[in-house]
Amino acid sequence: MTDQALLHDPLLGAWATLGEPRLTNELTTSGLGWVGLDAQHGHFDDRSLRDTLCRRSIDAAPMLVRVAINDAALIGRALDAGADGVIVPLVDSEDDAAAAVTASHYPPLGGRSWGPLHGSRPAYAPGADAGNHAVPLCAVMIETAAGLDAVEAITAVPGVDMVFVGPFDLSLALGLQVDGLLASTGDDAPLPRIVRACRAAGIVAGAYAGTPERAALLAAAGFDWIASTTDAALLSLGVGALRQRLRQAGSDQPTQDARNAGKAFS
Repeated sequence: MTDQALLHDPLLGAWATLGEPRLTNELTTSGLGWVGLDAQHGHFDDRSLRDTLCRRSIDAAPMLVRVAINDAALIGRALDAGADGVIVPLVDSEDDAAAAVTASHYPPLGGRSWGPLHGSRPAYAPGADAGNHAVPLCAVMIETAAGLDAVEAITAVPGVDMVFVGPFDLSLALGLQVDGLLASTGDDAPLPRIVRACRAAGIVAGAYAGTPERAALLAAAGFDWIASTTDAALLSLGVGALRQRLRQAGSDQPTQDARNAGKAFS
């Protein structure tokens, strides 16, 4: 991980689900703050993770891998392949968080074994992962009622660098609509409680948004690392921007033909 990567805005992250190494690496040099590779609900398997991470350029934004489960082998494999960090789902307790930390860190803080994959460029070596990081090495997901109840204990676990909220699963667990969860801003509301716990522990508060509109709400709530959209959604957002630019270019031209060209893209 280079200092250049830390110059990106962490609020502007993208969630990669398609499992396509070339597209994902294009995202990491597009100005995004970070990219999450989804190996739980996305198309990333072991091979596509390895192919993606080994292609990264020296100025790429950080890549975090959401592993499928809180499993030491999967966590270690993602980090050995060159991920800057892992996002561990369904962390419901202090013990769950401690297990994720142990799998993410080399001794003495953890129990991860040394063994980078050939051709990979791991972000951390033994001795370099013993504290909090500007780029979160170990992020744990709060997405259940049990996890919310234990959030203060979870954030206090040494080696947890970020709590990452899955608002869709959390809203399901709490019997809410996701937009209702995002709109709840009282002191006892779930999202403010999570942000306060992260601030008290001195760690990063992260969340999945999926749309720019939800990302804006999460940023206003105090979250630091936000998956603002997905790789698939960026394609349609880009097409929308292209149409808008073509309309504008057509309206700026004096000829009837150019005006007609602009209307063709309406």
